Amino acid sequence: MALRFEDDFLKKLEYLHVVSKRAFAGQSGADRLAKKRGRGLEFADHRGYSAGDDFRHIDWKAYQRLNRLLLRLFDEEQDLPIYLFIDASKSMSEPAKFDQARRIAAALCYIGLAHLDRVLILPFGGRLGNESSPGRGKGRIFRVFESLEGMDASGPTDLRETFKQFATRGRRQGLAVVISDFLDPQGFEPGLKILCSTGHDVFVVHVASQSDRDPGALGEVRFVDAETGEQRDIEVTPSLAKAYGRAWLKHAEDLETFCGRYNLGYVRADAEAPFEQIVLHTFRKGRFLA
Repeated sequence: MALRFEDDFLKKLEYLHVVSKRAFAGQSGADRLAKKRGRGLEFADHRGYSAGDDFRHIDWKAYQRLNRLLLRLFDEEQDLPIYLFIDASKSMSEPAKFDQARRIAAALCYIGLAHLDRVLILPFGGRLGNESSPGRGKGRIFRVFESLEGMDASGPTDLRETFKQFATRGRRQGLAVVISDFLDPQGFEPGLKILCSTGHDVFVVHVASQSDRDPGALGEVRFVDAETGEQRDIEVTPSLAKAYGRAWLKHAEDLETFCGRYNLGYVRADAEAPFEQIVLHTFRKGRFLA
């Protein structure tokens, strides 16, 4: 897949920023306020002067009024660590679905880069793959395109093992975005619960295709598990096709309900939906972008 965006679309993305429901302390100036007292742009509070404090931050006007040495404290503008998890398992190998997931990842990455956030791309399947960090600044988006274009979708899905590995790496708290179809034989709950326990603000992007939702055929059909290769011959009757559709719909509803229960962001991103509409409208409606 050749992954490139038109210049006018990139300009639209630059007016957006990722919204986190929490405030995290970062390390450098960016377009976000974090609950960290220090040197910055917006006045927050005073505290008493102590030996060794920088006298340049003494509020001399307060001293004239109160005859006390007080330091001015500020809310610092901080960068936001953004962890982009991209499902690269075999169940995502359908071109329309995997392309949609990678386009969404590239758009979110560009928004983060444009606002000097720290972005880390983490492909996963049965475990975490090789992570990559493009650096800072919107000019690094071409590295992101190359990284995403080089991804292959193969192997099983194991959300629990993936996020267990991530949790042991001691990352700075930030925003964790999971782009996946969430078709894990063990269920999505164990893995997402582990990710929630790390203290990150978690946002779920549920990617699905028409073939996920509909078996697409009646009569004698051979089903092949995309990840295990297991085959099963089944006679698909109209009632069985409807039951299949209901089972998939329950999977999607259970995922959305789980996200609501654990205060996770949730957006559905169908492979057939216009990409720009998902990013510019659906994501904003879901209060993930502003």
